[in-house]
Amino acid sequence: MTNHPTGLRRRHVSVGPERLLALGDAVFSIAMTLLALDITVPDGLPETEVADAVADAVPTMGAYLLSFAVIGTLWLVQHGLFRLIATLDRWLLFLYFALLALVAALPFPTRLISEYGETVTATACYAAAIALAVSLMCGMYVRLLVNPAAAAPHTSRTALKGEIRHGVLLVLVFATSVPVAFYSPTLAKYWWLLAIGTRLLYGRPAGTSRAPADAAE
Repeated sequence: MTNHPTGLRRRHVSVGPERLLALGDAVFSIAMTLLALDITVPDGLPETEVADAVADAVPTMGAYLLSFAVIGTLWLVQHGLFRLIATLDRWLLFLYFALLALVAALPFPTRLISEYGETVTATACYAAAIALAVSLMCGMYVRLLVNPAAAAPHTSRTALKGEIRHGVLLVLVFATSVPVAFYSPTLAKYWWLLAIGTRLLYGRPAGTSRAPADAAE
């Protein structure tokens, strides 16, 4: 076996960004489909009880819509992120597989919050899952910032920094809602609405055109 000098050790993986993104699309689509499987009503109900059964399913529908929006947003962000990736390294691969594992598991905290939404445990678990997902996505932006060789030539460092700041704010919103949940699970859910304000602060997605000075920063 030939020993490679330290500076020549292999730092990149053989799979390309396009193939990895195709895998991610499949995981995201399956996770979004699984969310809907929990929306059910009992079979064989008499007509007089159907309305009550549908009313009982409203929390499940709400949790489905919430998680569908969350997963859909993560899916959009990942596509913007992959437009900035020229070459995958092991850190990017690790962070992305961790993100896919979490997305695939999101139906579980979604079911928790639909069935036990007024409990501290369900609310805190859901918030922690979202905070972790955003942290992993943010970590991929950080990796592109510290390893420019993996980034596409058009990538703006200013845009990357903006996405990182936005990601940190989102993580703070969901992470701080966990202690809020111990005071009031309902208040913690309203706390999540602060996430909308973070997009108003950092509305321009990474990879959009910037001034030449920004791209050269």
